[in-house]
Amino acid sequence: MAGAPLKKVLIVGGGTAGWMCASFLAQAVGRSIEIELIESDEIGIVGVGEATIPPIQNFNAALAIDEDEFIRQTQATFKLGIEFVNWGSLGHRYIHGFGSMGHSTGIVDFHHYWLKAFLAGKVSRVEDYSLNLLACEKNKFMRATLDIPNSPLKDIGHAFHFDAGLYALYLRAYSEKLGVRRTEGKVTSVQQHPETGFVTSVTLEGGAVHEAGLFIDCSGFRGLLIEQTLHTGWEDWSHWLPCDRALAVPCESVTPLTPYTRSTARQAGWQWRIPLQHRIGNGHVYCSQYISDDEAAAVLLGNLDGKRLAEPRPLRFQAGRRKQFWNKNVVGLGLAGGFMEPLESTAIHLIQKGITRLVSFFPNQGFDQADIDEFNRQSIVEYEQIRDFIILHYKAMERDDSPFWNHCRNMPIPESLERKIELFRSNGRIYRDNNELFAEVSWFQVMLGQHIVPRSYHALADAKDEALVMNMLQDVYRVMHGVVDKMPTHEAFIAQHCKAPAIAM
Repeated sequence: MAGAPLKKVLIVGGGTAGWMCASFLAQAVGRSIEIELIESDEIGIVGVGEATIPPIQNFNAALAIDEDEFIRQTQATFKLGIEFVNWGSLGHRYIHGFGSMGHSTGIVDFHHYWLKAFLAGKVSRVEDYSLNLLACEKNKFMRATLDIPNSPLKDIGHAFHFDAGLYALYLRAYSEKLGVRRTEGKVTSVQQHPETGFVTSVTLEGGAVHEAGLFIDCSGFRGLLIEQTLHTGWEDWSHWLPCDRALAVPCESVTPLTPYTRSTARQAGWQWRIPLQHRIGNGHVYCSQYISDDEAAAVLLGNLDGKRLAEPRPLRFQAGRRKQFWNKNVVGLGLAGGFMEPLESTAIHLIQKGITRLVSFFPNQGFDQADIDEFNRQSIVEYEQIRDFIILHYKAMERDDSPFWNHCRNMPIPESLERKIELFRSNGRIYRDNNELFAEVSWFQVMLGQHIVPRSYHALADAKDEALVMNMLQDVYRVMHGVVDKMPTHEAFIAQHCKAPAIAM
């Protein structure tokens, strides 16, 4: 029967994407639908997505995961934002922090009042008006506190850095307790219905055949089902995001334990630094047209904070997305669906949103095309909005010290991003399109951080008495600094609440 419920979901591929999907589906459908995950221990996991953004708290809450236990099991640390070094110009740094800035001011956003004072030379640093930014500077941390009325502590936003391999194992254990069945093996062939083209089963080495009604492709870049089988197609974004390779390597931890990710712009790309409890994750994302693999490795290894713990692991990729994320009865998640370089730590978030969107449009055996089309439309809009935010970092670059940055500074950009930049450049306005992922405060921090300074500000900021505005700014400054001064250090907070057991490296 066309409208009958699905009996089985088969997830092809494990890692972060596969086990996030398995755990969330198992929690959502219970044992009413069989869920099986096929993965091979012989196939490596990319596992560079160790930094996250605050919506991951919603995912953990949906699974009723205890945060302290999750942190201990994944060697995690807290993340308040991302520090950008040498972006904009050499020697310059800024932080894109989570959480809010200032406090609510009604119709006119806080940043316009700050901007008015800044353009008049009466304030200098935006960091003085954000708990997250100040806490990053001072290596402090505490969770948001919601039980104190009118306290700025309610506005602290945090995410996590964690070991992607340990995270997958953690979610595997969670999933298996809910009835998810894991099968070890490599897929050697895929069978399709002769008339509809729907995938009907996969065959493993040894000949075992595994059937299902819905298939979720978490096989990574190769897209075993969504691309190799269904030939869905790819939209290439490398003309806007030209980096096409990365090297990843862990190194020993150092102090202080910073509550933020760091991205340092290099001559032909950028280097990430992700502090965990047991090590630091490092990587160099670069464009092979402008630097050789050996040169890129030398840059990475020459800029580690501690002793390296392994040989650099190479990755090759192309920025872009599948033309459809859901094709017939196959949904591509994670790298099987698209690749967005990890500059703003969105990889795990896109997996999360793909899973929650799939649950919202969960099909029966009829697979209504209207549902599939809307799933794809929403997914494409989200990818393009995040794409524009990442392109902004490359485009808004004053550096002229290398051919790579000259290319990025002069490249044409999507009209949607050009419009956002010009809107901000004129009067500091930021339009959040269709409740997109990155809010006004994020666009403000990155555009200002990369030296896009508006010519003016919201006209209604002049409606408030200037003395009142300056008093408000001074009060916010005083409160923010006072609160952060009393916070424990990031390291002390973890030691008290969620210290992970030692791991031999």
